[in-house]
Amino acid sequence: MSVNAQVLAIAGSWIGTPYRHQGAVKGVGCDCLGLVRGIWRELYAAEPEVVPAYAADWAERAGEERLMAAAGRHFVDVPSFEESLPGDLVLFRFRPHLAAKHAGILARLPREDGDRGRGDGDCGCDWGGACGGDWSDDQRRGPPPDAFIHAYEQSSVTLSALVPGWRRRIAGIYRFPERV
Repeated sequence: MSVNAQVLAIAGSWIGTPYRHQGAVKGVGCDCLGLVRGIWRELYAAEPEVVPAYAADWAERAGEERLMAAAGRHFVDVPSFEESLPGDLVLFRFRPHLAAKHAGILARLPREDGDRGRGDGDCGCDWGGACGGDWSDDQRRGPPPDAFIHAYEQSSVTLSALVPGWRRRIAGIYRFPERV
């Protein structure tokens, strides 16, 4: 199974985890960074670096691209949205002049007709087919991701549509490495 399929399966298992600032425990609580940290731990058995405590407005006060810099240190850069795949890490900035401060995992919305897409339809996930299941370990190209899994403030980890309002806020896309 490809690393992207593994990421999707793990991210899907976090859906419903309550939002908790600085949290990173499946089923107990996490924020968007905690979701990414939890996926990383499950894939690679340890976190890549220690994350210091941070305030909710850290990006506004720091004025530095800390999240983008950390992603650049530990992930593989995906040059464009057109080259992205479900299972890639996506970072968002809420305002053009502010640092990126939100993270999620690209996915696909389930199709209403129950068709899980092209190919063999088995991506290996076991959480309702929200990834769309239209690519396999050889990462055949299908339609671009149209959703993402993220920790939604004052709610929980959820699958959200990647509507134009979210797409225009994309600051970077990264792939989890095959090995660390």
